[in-house]
Amino acid sequence: MNCCPNCICSGPTGARLPRLLLAALLAHCIPAPAEEAPPPAAPGESLRPIQPMAGPPIELPAAPRADSDSGPSSLQQLTREQDRLDIQSYRDVILELEHNEGAYSPRIAEHLLSLGGALQQAGRHVEAIDVFKRGVHLSRINGGLYGGEQVPLLQSEIRSHIALGNFAAADERQVYLYRVQLRTLSSGPRRANALIQQASWQQQAYELRLGEHGFNRLMNMWDLYRLALNDIIEREGETSPKLLPPLYGMLRAQYLISDYQSESSSGFGSEYDFAERQGQSRFNAYRAQSYKKGLAVIRAIHDIELAATAPEPAAVARSHIRMGDWMLWHGEDDEALANYHLAIEELAALEDAQVVERRLLGAPVALPALQGVERLPPVVPRERANAVLEFDITASGRLVDLDRVDDNGDNDAKVNRLMRQLRKTQFRPRFESGQPVDTDNVIWAYDSNTW
Repeated sequence: MNCCPNCICSGPTGARLPRLLLAALLAHCIPAPAEEAPPPAAPGESLRPIQPMAGPPIELPAAPRADSDSGPSSLQQLTREQDRLDIQSYRDVILELEHNEGAYSPRIAEHLLSLGGALQQAGRHVEAIDVFKRGVHLSRINGGLYGGEQVPLLQSEIRSHIALGNFAAADERQVYLYRVQLRTLSSGPRRANALIQQASWQQQAYELRLGEHGFNRLMNMWDLYRLALNDIIEREGETSPKLLPPLYGMLRAQYLISDYQSESSSGFGSEYDFAERQGQSRFNAYRAQSYKKGLAVIRAIHDIELAATAPEPAAVARSHIRMGDWMLWHGEDDEALANYHLAIEELAALEDAQVVERRLLGAPVALPALQGVERLPPVVPRERANAVLEFDITASGRLVDLDRVDDNGDNDAKVNRLMRQLRKTQFRPRFESGQPVDTDNVIWAYDSNTW
């Protein structure tokens, strides 16, 4: 297969060199923060490194539904009664421990964690938060200021804050949780997982607009994924599949960094304004490197995904498409088209080449086409929609002739905002016979109640 200088297979010297690619990712062209923690926020900022609860990225609670007129079912009543019994049993155990061992018994904290979990299960999050806070207090008394026993209690408390929509409180508690984890997780997989989870929270906090300057969140997001990548490389080597989660996180960070819209200044002449300008200047340096950093991340993902087995045409084609999307997103149309053509060349070796090509490139796709940074709400079946839009996509990936074709007028404001966003969206065009072509009469349906 012939490669161009900007294709997925080209490393810094024109060859596939994972070591150099990863070194480029780990290096900073600007002063790097200490490895023990991501960079601090500017003085006066509330945006400091924080740590989310363990597990996958936090799912924000859905909007509450109105209660049914028929009242709770027998199953719901049974569940509520079981929750009540569980809560009471945990309270009884705690009371017995307090009576026998005193109010500061080191064994109480673990039962407070169970009690708080039962309260969460019953939807009693305000009570759960008080229980978890007491558990953290007891853990600090018995295990020290940064004792590891606090971690699950803090994570659970954060979960309840989020369930209640108290995102600022969740953010504040994660500041302390992150400090605890930095001191209790010196190395190993748990430290890398903590860094990855923290980076994920930084993205969510950015999207929730917590704090005053989102660019700090995005810099922290990139740096935390970078630190996790470095930690995994030291333990697992440079071709480990475990490197993929931080690498995909780094690619999400670069999409958000490149798309960031500058915020207005808070004033002139003050100490705070000076710190703000410093932070903005540092972010501008990050953004100036964004295109090249994104290329390096994509190449590293490609090398690692294909390192374990012989290159498979569809997998190589997806990598070329990923690279083409990044280039098209940045206005590098010719380079993007070259990578899309390389993807099609890879597929030519397959017996069902046309089928796979249609699956990968047979319809226009809104960019970024990367899970976690999509700019548009999900499309739904037309029978479930309350807004239906029709438009054309040109061979260059631009949307034209956008119209609303449904009769629902209750959500005009939301749908008008969506239509403005669609008009600004870059699309990967549809390909036919190896070439980008116009696509007419595209119909996408939406449920505005979900966004």
